[in-house]
Amino acid sequence: MSPAWQARLAASACPLLGIAAWSGTGKTTLLEQLLPELRARGLRVAVIKHAHHAFDVDTPGKDSHRLRTAGAVPMLVASAKRFALMMETPDQAEADLEQLVAQLEGLEVDLILVEGFKQWPLPKLELYREAVGKPLRVPEDPWIHALATPAAQLPPRDDVPQDLKRLDLDDPQALAAWIAAWPVHWRLEGGKPRGEVGA
Repeated sequence: MSPAWQARLAASACPLLGIAAWSGTGKTTLLEQLLPELRARGLRVAVIKHAHHAFDVDTPGKDSHRLRTAGAVPMLVASAKRFALMMETPDQAEADLEQLVAQLEGLEVDLILVEGFKQWPLPKLELYREAVGKPLRVPEDPWIHALATPAAQLPPRDDVPQDLKRLDLDDPQALAAWIAAWPVHWRLEGGKPRGEVGA
């Protein structure tokens, strides 16, 4: 972990929470439900989403696309309603979360949710559905602070660490309440792995 990332995870930084789950678990669908709930609770939430494929938010033929393909690095396009920053990263094999979080520095947000980036050292909420057919990540990942599963699929206590918060994946209100409280936990505990909290 780089010194800059360690500093980023310090208690004074904007709270980060990873949403970790296997593909097919419903991360994006759940976030669609949770974001309005979090906004209703007064939180301004930024989201960083990892994509496993090439993507383009620009439209070929538009001025911004033409200027970007001509070599503008970065390309920022703005209107009265929104702005978009596009950065080509051909020398990077994988998106660098540290750089992406830095892009949000200075914005007035209360929480940054990170969808994907499962391998990065940051506090996470794991979403788990037995039907996906993949193993729980929590036994190997000390950064997972809570586990959300459908109530009928809660794994036995022996399968998960005792200090792990367990949530009902099918109860968006309870999940929103836990996530809404995360900035307070972050300030009290800092960005630490689960086993180091309170140590």
